[in-house]
Amino acid sequence: MNIEDLQKLFCEFPLRRIAVLGDFFLDKYLEIDSGLLETSQETGRKAHQVVGVRRSPSAAGTVINNLAALGAGELYALGAIGDDGEGYDLHQGLRKLGCSTDGLLRCPEIRTPTSIKPTEIHIPGLQGEMHRYDVRNRHPTPQSVIAQLTAALTHILPRVDALIIMDQVEIQNTGVITSSMRDVLAELALRFPKVTFWADSRRNVRHFRNIIIKPNQFEAVGRFKPLPGDELDEKDLIPVVPRLRAETGATVFVTLGEKGIIVSDPKQQLIPGLKVTGPVDPTGAGDGATAGAVLTLASGGSVIDAAIVANLVAGVTVQQLGATGTATPAQVLAAFRQWQEQHGSLSFK
Repeated sequence: MNIEDLQKLFCEFPLRRIAVLGDFFLDKYLEIDSGLLETSQETGRKAHQVVGVRRSPSAAGTVINNLAALGAGELYALGAIGDDGEGYDLHQGLRKLGCSTDGLLRCPEIRTPTSIKPTEIHIPGLQGEMHRYDVRNRHPTPQSVIAQLTAALTHILPRVDALIIMDQVEIQNTGVITSSMRDVLAELALRFPKVTFWADSRRNVRHFRNIIIKPNQFEAVGRFKPLPGDELDEKDLIPVVPRLRAETGATVFVTLGEKGIIVSDPKQQLIPGLKVTGPVDPTGAGDGATAGAVLTLASGGSVIDAAIVANLVAGVTVQQLGATGTATPAQVLAAFRQWQEQHGSLSFK
């Protein structure tokens, strides 16, 4: 890939139609001013004062945010959220991104997954974030919801270039991507061979069939609770990636953070990442990588091209501290020039 190839890909992005199926969350930031701290007269406890509230789609919504920033043409959200205020906020946030929410079901029997994030406004970046409060569904998703989503999928797939599947819920069968939904998706991937099917899953990545998967290095080996700073030796992945490829019957992308991405199609290659300096925030980097890779594949790029673009998008987003970052085509082009300086002598086939 050279700079002209990348620019040609970017010209294709506005023509692409991408659907995202999965677990849509709401991030709700409560901006706290510690200078206004009060003491409750009734309980004597501290009363933190909220001076601002920010809301943004997260989880599957983060992918939508990244697709929009990269200039994707049509975007469709498919999922199930609560019939509550957080669901309203999530709808509004997605619509501001130009995303259709016709396939985002409002279900009174479930809650809209929400991450409430108090943040001290006088402390910049990650250091200002306080303890998070999570609202999650902890009961099995009704089969009626899965049936409605299956019907919506069958309707939308003839109209899109790619389907991104975001399985973010760790408690089995309490999100949108249940075991029965994975069976449906395996069949649909065969019925619609012209559509790029791509899945990202925290715990169930090995259970997808006929679908491109993107585990990180720990998910690939079944290690679900790595500690900050943990790393795997690339040698540990050499036997694992071909097995994943054989199990799923499709291309595998394994992300290794700043080291890059291993692609198996079926030849196994490491595509190095963008080296960045200074502090980084990895929040949402994987979702950005997914958006960049899928848009590239849907635009006619190779799996190597997709891994390069995924690395570049991730490299841009990790430099945005205290936020779930995104990358624009202009930022990716600038990052590609840096990447060429770092890895210009490498060639891939």
